[in-house]
Amino acid sequence: MSALDSLLIQCPYCGETLEISVDPSVAEQEYVEDCQVCCQPILLKVVFDDNLIPHVDARAENE
Repeated sequence: MSALDSLLIQCPYCGETLEISVDPSVAEQEYVEDCQVCCQPILLKVVFDDNLIPHVDARAENE
């Protein structure tokens, strides 16, 4: 079982910086997580490259 990595993202609604956890054992992930500040749904797409460096796209759910 692998450990989760913590990343900082910016909420596309309120602009707050949020900490999320991602699983490096899954190369591509897409899921919705609510903002911890404004409670709006954020669509997160996480892709790990060959060096296990995460690339995150955080968008408003309705974009």
